[in-house]
Amino acid sequence: METYIVRVNGEEFEVEIEKTGESAAPAAAAKTAAPAPKKAAAKSGGGKGKGEPVVCGTAGKVFKIVANEGQQVKSGDTIIVLEAMKMEIPVVAPKDGTVSKIVVSEGEATTSGQTVAYVE
Repeated sequence: METYIVRVNGEEFEVEIEKTGESAAPAAAAKTAAPAPKKAAAKSGGGKGKGEPVVCGTAGKVFKIVANEGQQVKSGDTIIVLEAMKMEIPVVAPKDGTVSKIVVSEGEATTSGQTVAYVE
């Protein structure tokens, strides 16, 4: 049984797909669960942080969190590294300041424009 998150018209659903045999159609036994919970760091500036939001420039998966909450950063310093299409893409601080909140975790999928941290 494999679990996937499927986005339909902006709403996320968690689905489980069970493979029933080599010759069976891949989605033959798909079972739909309740809508997936909304991510803490949504495009609309979700999460609870103070300061300027740090946003992803592209969709990907959080490969590594480089900075820690409370850490001083300069504009352009890498805060998070995303992985997308086998490439590592840095998400950088928009200004000098202190990382007040990181609202994603390693391994989490992100969308373009999603807030992943805040810098005060």
